[in-house]
Amino acid sequence: MKGSLGWRGIIVLAVLVLSLVYLTPSMVGEPPLWWSNLLPSDQVQLGLDLQGGMHLVLEVEASKAVESQLDILSEEIKRSLRDERVWVSKTRVVAPDGLEIDLKQPEGEENLQKLLEKEYPDLSVVRSEPFEDGLKIVLQMAAEEVKRVKQFAVSQALETIRNRVDQFGVSEPDIRPQGEDRILIQLPGISDPDRAMKLIGKTALLEFKLVDDTADLRKAEAGDLPPGRQLLYEVQVDRETGRKSRIPYVVEKRAVLTGQYVSDARVQIDNQFNEPYVTLKFNSKGARIFERVTGDNVKKRLAIVLDNVINSAPVIQERIPGGEARITGSYTMEEARDLAIVLRAGALPAPVKVLEERTVGPSLGKDSIRKGFLSMIIGGIIVILLMAAYYRLGGLIADFALLLNVVLIMAALAAFGATLTLPGIAGIILTIGMAVDANVLIFERIREELRLGKTPRAAVEGGFGKAIVTILDANVTTLIAALVLFQFGTGPIRGFAVTLSIGIVASMFTAIFVSRLIFDYLLLKVQMKQIPV
Repeated sequence: MKGSLGWRGIIVLAVLVLSLVYLTPSMVGEPPLWWSNLLPSDQVQLGLDLQGGMHLVLEVEASKAVESQLDILSEEIKRSLRDERVWVSKTRVVAPDGLEIDLKQPEGEENLQKLLEKEYPDLSVVRSEPFEDGLKIVLQMAAEEVKRVKQFAVSQALETIRNRVDQFGVSEPDIRPQGEDRILIQLPGISDPDRAMKLIGKTALLEFKLVDDTADLRKAEAGDLPPGRQLLYEVQVDRETGRKSRIPYVVEKRAVLTGQYVSDARVQIDNQFNEPYVTLKFNSKGARIFERVTGDNVKKRLAIVLDNVINSAPVIQERIPGGEARITGSYTMEEARDLAIVLRAGALPAPVKVLEERTVGPSLGKDSIRKGFLSMIIGGIIVILLMAAYYRLGGLIADFALLLNVVLIMAALAAFGATLTLPGIAGIILTIGMAVDANVLIFERIREELRLGKTPRAAVEGGFGKAIVTILDANVTTLIAALVLFQFGTGPIRGFAVTLSIGIVASMFTAIFVSRLIFDYLLLKVQMKQIPV
């Protein structure tokens, strides 16, 4: 037993030193540079209820994703029918899940039917109506496919928003689905909610479209547009006066390249004007398309369109290999960074609508922290005094184990990057009670052994040996309940479960291992003749 005191003491000392290393950044604030380079520098993260931040509930307009999918299918069907010499005069999406196709030749219905059976089994003809110039056919998307597209839109929006928030630099955000088409977002510590809202909700649909310089702009602005064309505007800001002007462009409705091929987007500084701009890098497929488009359209304008607003429309001077482009404009550094973030994270598959928005102020969080820690300190002091008064030296040993238990919990929160919430503080307070409960069981067992006339050393061995089974049984069942709460609970419940789980493990270590080490040291090294418990 004496030989084991050394290695047990080394284990406890190592755990204590490691805990203090992880807690130091939280205690001193910003650690020095040498510390950050060599040792852990993450602080204990505070939840939304403690440090303030944003609480959002968004609704994904998944029906728009279905309409977008039908629009894409209409272009594909039109192109396939044209290859078979069947001409389509017009296509139109009919909400919520229909598509109208006007054929110039009524006999082309058979070709369309074969095409649907072969390539588009999720579309079916619901009716066909002859009219003066041809045949109108109404298609409908299958209900299962509509459901799949909507579910995919919600999951993709969730992932896109999560990617944007991660790059925005929010510590411990909570982003998860809520119901069929809603997303719950909690962003602790956000100091600029307006910027965060713009970043999260921005559609960021990037398209490259060829400009039709032969079109009459006056007729286009009057609504007379050539087939397959649309009117878009570029907004320019005068650097000296700050006045905005809108420049019209007639562009092809079909995009030659979209943002889905962007693999990277970064902010650079223009050396001439000292203004930020965004550089784009396409993936391998996008690079090939970009090179082909620029090679086939030399001396033509290529409009860079972001959310249906033309950013710029440069003239293609030559074929551009390498798959790189740039987006320039009168951006601030913050706006350029946010644009790069949304382009890297990808465009939202469907618009999102804010259903609920709450901003929790930091003053409320500080008040919660003060009251939470005050209740923990008051409860801890009462427990410490009662234990010392009732169990004397044993109570003081239990008090030391109790304080070490709190240190281990906070260090574990910092080490694992977990978030401390107000319910989490409640979990720590509950853990204090459970840690004392384990010591009470041990001390009462030791008292029983002493009453039977055993020596102090035998009483300690008997007390720990008989109590350990009960302690393990009670703590393991509680730990299982805490893990279930963490797995299936939401925000506040998960915060409670985190600190409770960590506290249970820490309390078993302090009550069984640390307390036993101190008792053995007093009996074997100090050679106490009595154990005042």
